[in-house]
Amino acid sequence: MGKLNIEITIPFFATPLLIKRIVSDYTGTLSFDGKLIPRVGDRLRSLSERVDIYVLSADSSGTASDELAGLPLTLEIYKYPGRHNILKQIHAEQNNPSQIAAFGNGNNDELLLKTVREAGGLAVAVDNGEGCSVLAIQNANIFIGGIVNALDLLLHPTRCKATLRR
Repeated sequence: MGKLNIEITIPFFATPLLIKRIVSDYTGTLSFDGKLIPRVGDRLRSLSERVDIYVLSADSSGTASDELAGLPLTLEIYKYPGRHNILKQIHAEQNNPSQIAAFGNGNNDELLLKTVREAGGLAVAVDNGEGCSVLAIQNANIFIGGIVNALDLLLHPTRCKATLRR
């Protein structure tokens, strides 16, 4: 049996968002100082029952594998300096970006967020205290403080309505 997916109806959007995949950065997005933020694992477990989860990261702190061990997700660590932005974009383009909820905070998340937003998916710029680049914010549908709040947008889909309706 397939996953249930997440449907988000937003007034004045042409169609409801149908989210089948989460694509997230790790460093500064799911983590702070390389450590997975408390309560994120619980949310990822809950969301994995409805969607597939991919974490794409340069893993600046070298902790992603250990911190995400045992969680129901796929981790891809990019070891090509200067290409992270493009590799994340390619991942989105090859996996129906209109059905992705993307999370990121850095310059190397710009093209991922832009690709998802322009395709009609949900692009979320997140700040957990390490900062969020202006490029990430400019290419997102939503900027939100804290990844727990960001993931809760998918667990409680009506929360997107007030922010995104026109």
